[in-house]
Amino acid sequence: MRLLIAGWHGQVARALIEAAPSLPHIKALAAGRAALDVRDPRSIERAFSDISPDVVINSAAYTAVDRAETDQDAAFALNRDGARLLARAAARRDVPILHVSTHYVFDGTKKEPYRETDATAPRTVFGCSKLEGERAVAEANPRHVIARTGWVFGPSGRNFATNVLAAANESAPLRVVADQHGNPTYAPHLAAVLLDIARRLADEPADDLWGTYHAAGSGVTTWHGLATEILARATVTSDTAPTVVPIATADYPTAAPRPENSTLDCMRLHERFGLRLPPWQEGVAACVACHFDS
Repeated sequence: MRLLIAGWHGQVARALIEAAPSLPHIKALAAGRAALDVRDPRSIERAFSDISPDVVINSAAYTAVDRAETDQDAAFALNRDGARLLARAAARRDVPILHVSTHYVFDGTKKEPYRETDATAPRTVFGCSKLEGERAVAEANPRHVIARTGWVFGPSGRNFATNVLAAANESAPLRVVADQHGNPTYAPHLAAVLLDIARRLADEPADDLWGTYHAAGSGVTTWHGLATEILARATVTSDTAPTVVPIATADYPTAAPRPENSTLDCMRLHERFGLRLPPWQEGVAACVACHFDS
C-alpha cells in the first residue's frame, strides 16, 4: 500500500512518520508544506502524480487553538479549504482519505462522553474551522474516514506532556486545571490505529466503514490527573517532582474557551474496525520512558 501523509510537524504527523517504516505492508511518503501545500491545488496535483497513493492521511492542520481566535483566515485556509482540496484530489482518483479532526467540534457541555451522532456546536475558531473541514471532506469525497481525537501528547515537540516533564526537576508547584475532563491520547498509539485504518481502507474498503469515528486514549482524567501521572512516572528516573496544585478553569483564562468535557466515546471504532487505543496511562509510561531515554 502506498500511503501519502499530508503534514509534517504536528504530533500526529511525526508519530505517523516514525511508525510507518516498521510496517512492511506500507510504503509511506510524508510531505510537509514545502513539498505539499494543501492550500495549493497545483502542489496537491504534483504530490499525487509523484506518489500515486492508495490512501491519503490528512494530518496537516492549524492547531494553535488560542492564536486562531485572531488568525481566522489562516485557520480556515488550512483546516477547511486545504482539507477540501486534498479530498477532491483524492476523489478524482478514487482514493480514500483519512482525515484527522478534533473534540473541539463539540461545545463540551454534555455530561457523558460524546458519540459521533451527537450534535456539533464548536465554541472556538479552531473548532469551527475543523468542523467545516470535516464537512468539506465528506462532501468532496464519499470514500472518507474522519477520525476525531483529543488531548494528544507525545515525547517530542511542545505539548502538555513535554511541558510538564520540563518542570519535573523544578521545586515550584505546578498549577493545573482540574475541572476539565478528556481522554489523553498518546500520539504513537493514535498513529498505530490510523495506519491500521488506512490499511483496511486500501485492502478491504467495505461500504460500512466510511464515516466519522472517535479515536482517543482509553480512560478519562483531568489535566491535573494527567500531570500527576506524568510526574509520578518521571520520579522513577529523576527522584524529584514538584507539587501539582489543582485549579479551576476560571483561574487559567485563555483566549479560546476550553470545553469542560472533551471525553469521546470510541465504541464505534471498536465495533467497525476492531480497534481500541490503549489506556492513557500506558501512553504516559511510554512517553516518559522516551523522554528520559532521548
